[in-house]
Amino acid sequence: MNVTRGFTGRPRVHNPGLPPGQYDAGDDWPVLSAEVTPELAPADWTFRIDGLVERPHTWDWAQAHALPASAYAGDIHCVTSWSKFGVRFGGVSLDAFLDMVRPHASATHAVAYSHTGYTANLPLADLTGGRAWIAFEYDGEPLAPEHGGPARLLVPHLYFWKSAKWIAGIRLLDHDEPGFWEQNGYHARGNPWAEQRYSGD
Repeated sequence: MNVTRGFTGRPRVHNPGLPPGQYDAGDDWPVLSAEVTPELAPADWTFRIDGLVERPHTWDWAQAHALPASAYAGDIHCVTSWSKFGVRFGGVSLDAFLDMVRPHASATHAVAYSHTGYTANLPLADLTGGRAWIAFEYDGEPLAPEHGGPARLLVPHLYFWKSAKWIAGIRLLDHDEPGFWEQNGYHARGNPWAEQRYSGD
């Protein structure tokens, strides 16, 4: 994804549901990736949580789907200025995975990593309390590979680069550790409503 501070996108239309500097993408869902879309079959997908946890654990496709299903219905926002309203994702709340591994009290941050090697950092508080999912479906259908299928992290209240595609795992830490885009000038947290696009915003 090649993004510059001069990106302007489409003309802005006033909408109280739009974060500042965003436009409504309507039916479009732009495909933006830092890496080539991998060929990753559900049978080959795994998800692991480790680091500062009592019980590090790896789930395969069937084991992850055996956890209680959960869904997100709402909006998503990309740092490249588009927002998409009324999206529906299906999957498992990240809380269900975290309950099984039991994070240490010292865990404050996380690094999400993909099967491709992509990473994104997040405060642990942004991943708990019903705020994040491992998503397998979009609009009732399997999540398309170009959008992160067979599974992606979904953290819809932050800019979408934090919702790592092709999610492979999350490592819990007691400190912040910048991910791919954060090392390349992007904001450590990425709150759309505060327009935290770049380091220093």
